[in-house]
Amino acid sequence: MFMQVKYIFKRLFANKLSAFAAIVLMIYLLAGFFSEAYIIYCNQYDVTPIYKLSNIDERYMPPSADHWFGTDYRGRDVFWKSFFGIKTALKIGIIGSAFAALIGTFLGIIAGYYGGKIDAVVVWIYSVFASIPTLLFILAFALLLRKGFLSDSLSSVFKTFSSVFNTDPGMMALYLGIGLTGWVSLCRVARGEAMRLKSSGYIQAAHALGFNSFRIIIKHLLPNIFHIVIIYFTMRFAYAVMTEVIVSYLGLGVQLEPSWGVMIADGQQRLWRGVWWEIASATGFMFFLVLSLHILGDALRDILDPKLRT
Repeated sequence: MFMQVKYIFKRLFANKLSAFAAIVLMIYLLAGFFSEAYIIYCNQYDVTPIYKLSNIDERYMPPSADHWFGTDYRGRDVFWKSFFGIKTALKIGIIGSAFAALIGTFLGIIAGYYGGKIDAVVVWIYSVFASIPTLLFILAFALLLRKGFLSDSLSSVFKTFSSVFNTDPGMMALYLGIGLTGWVSLCRVARGEAMRLKSSGYIQAAHALGFNSFRIIIKHLLPNIFHIVIIYFTMRFAYAVMTEVIVSYLGLGVQLEPSWGVMIADGQQRLWRGVWWEIASATGFMFFLVLSLHILGDALRDILDPKLRT
C-alpha cells in the first residue's frame, strides 16, 4: 500500500501541471482544516470569527493594503469571507462525494458479483435515480429539509447529524442531496467491473479455496476497482463544490456559514454600484479549487487506470 501511494505521488509530481494542481489542493486542504479548527474554537469560547467582524464606516471599500479584496455592504473583509468559504466547499465536496462513492461502490459490487434478482433490483434503482434531474432533486430535497416539512422524530435525527458534522441544516441537506444523486455513474462502472472480475482466475481460485463471498469482495474485488473509486471521487468533488455554490446562490443551501454562492448572490446586487470585488473574490477562490480538482482527476486517471499506464 505504501509503495502504491509513493508511486502515485512520484507520477503526480513528475508532471508540472499535475504537481501544481496537487500543491494547490494541499493548500486548500490546509486552509480548510485551519478554518474548521478556528470556527470550533470561536464557538467554544464565544469569540466572533474574523470574517464576521464588521465596520459600517468601511463598507464598500475597494481592494487595498488593509483589505486585500475590499469590503462588503457591512464592512466585512471579503478576503476572509472567501478564505473561510474554503471550509464550506471542502466539507460539501468531501462528505457529499464520500457518501455518493460509498453508495455507488457498494451497490455496484453486489449487483455485479451476485447478479440475478439483486442485480435487477440495483439496475432498477439506479435507472430511477438516473431519470431524476439532479439539480432539481437537490433543490427540492434542501427545501424539504430546511423548511420544516419533516416529522418531529426525523427533525431530531437531522439536527443530531448536523451537530455531529458541525454544520447548519442547509449544508446537511446538501450532503445528503449530493450523496443520494451522485452515485449512479460509479455504480454502473463498479457493476461492470465486478461482473468482469468475478469470472477471473484468482476469483475462481478463491472460491475453490472455500473463501466466503464477503472475503472475496473485500480482499479481491474492491482493491481491483479502487482506482475507479478514487478517480470518481475526485471528479465528483469538483461537481459537489459547484453544486453547493449554485444551491446557495439560489438561497436554499448554506445560510449560517461563509459560502461562495451566498457571496456571489450578495455581490451581484451591488455590481451596478461598481462593487465587483466580492464576486471576483468568490469566483477566483472557486476557480482554482475546481481547476486543480479537474487536473488532478485527469492525472489520477492516467496513473491508476491499467489501460492507460505506460
